[in-house]
Amino acid sequence: MFVLTLLIASILSIVFVTLSLVISYTSYSDFSEKLTPFECGFDPLSKMRSPFSTRFFLLVVLFLIFDVEIALLFPVLSAISSTKSFILLTSLLVFLLILLLGMFHEWKEGALDWVSN
Repeated sequence: MFVLTLLIASILSIVFVTLSLVISYTSYSDFSEKLTPFECGFDPLSKMRSPFSTRFFLLVVLFLIFDVEIALLFPVLSAISSTKSFILLTSLLVFLLILLLGMFHEWKEGALDWVSN
């Protein structure tokens, strides 16, 4: 049984490697945009000191902060499902409260408003 599983795995790996090599040699008609170093809409051959929206930059930084905090919640939620610890639940609620207060503070300061009045 082990030999059969090993044979099937070997055949599948050879098929996938061959398929990957065949697909990598195909040419695309228009991939010049993918070869540019910038993927944010800027022309790489333009002036170096072009104006950049600070509101966009602030929104991106806030997104990264909240995204990392949400990613930190996943291990805690999986730990809560396996153990019923009061300390873990309390720390999760404090973390969520700090996250919520930070979001309300940014909302009150106007950092989340994309269109200003």
